[in-house]
Amino acid sequence: MAQKRDYYEVLGVAKTASADEIKSAYRKLALKWHPDRWVNGSDAEKKTAEENFKEAAEAYSVLSDPDKKARYDQFGFAGMDGMGGGGGFTNMDINDILRSVFGEGGFSFGGGFGDFFRGFGGGGSASQGPRATRGRDIRTRVRLTLEEIAKGCTKQVTIERNRPCTECGGKGAKNASDIKTCPTCHGSGQVRQTVNSLFGRMEQVSVCPQCGGEGHIVSNPCRRCGGTGLERVRETVTVNIPAGVEDGMILNERGQGHAGQNGGGNGDLQIVIQEEPHAHFLRDGNNLFYSTIISVMDAMLGCEITVPCLDGNYKVKVDAGTQSGTVVKLRGKGLPAVQGYGSGTGDLFVKILVWIPRKLGRSEKEMFESIRRNTSFTPDLSRDDKALFDKEKKIF
Repeated sequence: MAQKRDYYEVLGVAKTASADEIKSAYRKLALKWHPDRWVNGSDAEKKTAEENFKEAAEAYSVLSDPDKKARYDQFGFAGMDGMGGGGGFTNMDINDILRSVFGEGGFSFGGGFGDFFRGFGGGGSASQGPRATRGRDIRTRVRLTLEEIAKGCTKQVTIERNRPCTECGGKGAKNASDIKTCPTCHGSGQVRQTVNSLFGRMEQVSVCPQCGGEGHIVSNPCRRCGGTGLERVRETVTVNIPAGVEDGMILNERGQGHAGQNGGGNGDLQIVIQEEPHAHFLRDGNNLFYSTIISVMDAMLGCEITVPCLDGNYKVKVDAGTQSGTVVKLRGKGLPAVQGYGSGTGDLFVKILVWIPRKLGRSEKEMFESIRRNTSFTPDLSRDDKALFDKEKKIF
């Protein structure tokens, strides 16, 4: 058995290549070795094209996936076990790769090329029956308070999604005899047309116009689902929200989306996190920020203030002589990192502002006038206050 080539060597790129460079390299190889170019070639040329096309597709499937690429860079081919690398592709895998590179209107794989690439899992044929297609994903929003985010929570999400028809069991017809192979595409769901291109005469693959790509025609469709095999149902899904999520973050519930047709896999349910504004706190990552106001007397003489936290109220001592704008950090009173990733639990920063009265009574004015010239009330920038003053100056 021939030894496998390094994936970077297959695509002709360096290990430092960007995602765009990897995609561009695979695009060139896919164009070079695509079966449409070699349909009129010799058996040896077809075999070479088959091997090179599979090799390039396998390399791209690994290097275009950040997780697979990281494992491959660290462990080589040994790290690909169980991750979809190292062969074993299906027709659907190849189509997904080609669509990701060329778009929906680009090359596709299957139809008459089933024998040519039987190593990928076999080509389409009438004996395979209706073609299975994966269900679509569903996206919905979940509103969360900071208190829910701090601890994590469970939410009930009500959605409408396609599920296999309860009357026909997802077949589209009650009787199997009512499902016939499409006479136009012979069950492949695709038709071929010879066109002239930059590469010469090529065979272009498109969706069968008679069956719409299904590969079969239902002569007596189920009344409940109209022959689609799917019905729309309203269901409630329980979603576990981990602690520390942020606004705009998307959680993926695998298999909770629309059901696929003809036994295809379900799509996913994508939960978009929407964080509700909090009455007291502002958030920056895992850290929280809170502002409070104290009187001039409390700032001069010192006091004790109550600071609300997500897990209850805390008493904080304010030292005598505290200046307006002083920030006190309560370590570990912020939000946790999502599922343990990140720098751990954040902190709560409390900014203390000093309130100065706008109006004073006669007796109050007289009292402050009597102490205005006292050295204790005269700014002395030679003391520690100079650092605070310099900090405040930078704001302007």
